[in-house]
Amino acid sequence: MASRSIGFRLDNSVMDEIGSSKINYHLIPEIRVGLSKKIMIQGGLFFSNRNDRFRAEGGSLYAKYRFLSKDAMQRHFRMAAFGRVSYNNSDIHQEEINMYGHNSGFEAGVVATQLLRKVALSTTVSYTKATDNGNNNKFIYGSTNSKAVNYTFSIGKLMLPKEYKDYRQTNVNLMLEFLNQVNVGSQKYYMDVAPSVQFILNSKSRVDIGYRKELSSTMIRTAPNGFFIRLEHNFFNAF
Repeated sequence: MASRSIGFRLDNSVMDEIGSSKINYHLIPEIRVGLSKKIMIQGGLFFSNRNDRFRAEGGSLYAKYRFLSKDAMQRHFRMAAFGRVSYNNSDIHQEEINMYGHNSGFEAGVVATQLLRKVALSTTVSYTKATDNGNNNKFIYGSTNSKAVNYTFSIGKLMLPKEYKDYRQTNVNLMLEFLNQVNVGSQKYYMDVAPSVQFILNSKSRVDIGYRKELSSTMIRTAPNGFFIRLEHNFFNAF
């Protein structure tokens, strides 16, 4: 987030439930605040139709601190530390640990980003600890299996415009992300791939459309495959 900015984001996940014709829909509205060029915070609420009706299931608080910046013309290298605390009262139905709409607990990690002209590379490593969900939904896989390590790698490329003439030009980016998790206790894992296209409008608004596909897994996962749509708008110099 840019310094002194406020952003509103709406994340939509439409996932196929394995072994049934049911579609799992998760909606996560968020508000994001850039307190300074180094610190941003955000809060979000979790909604889904997991329990046969659409309802609120919890929320999370997230913070990120950028501790390294090496910026140059048309390139930069940046690193940041982040943390998330989540609360969720839905049933625990899979071995995968997910602080973004499924589990209660916390996550902490580091993200590094390298920009080289029109290509951006990014990698993330994080540690996740799940706790019991609210409404007496116990973490049924045992405390030994309640911790996991996540790692991601993504590459994105600016496709349009070919030449910048105005900040109001629409940017079109193509991205490919690999997402992985290894459970510390059981050593079970998953690996997913997620291609996506991103549109940046008037340098303020953003639309992401992607599809997440499981490549390999030894974990119990309820709905690993499906579409993701993100809508976002930012207000710069808001305070």
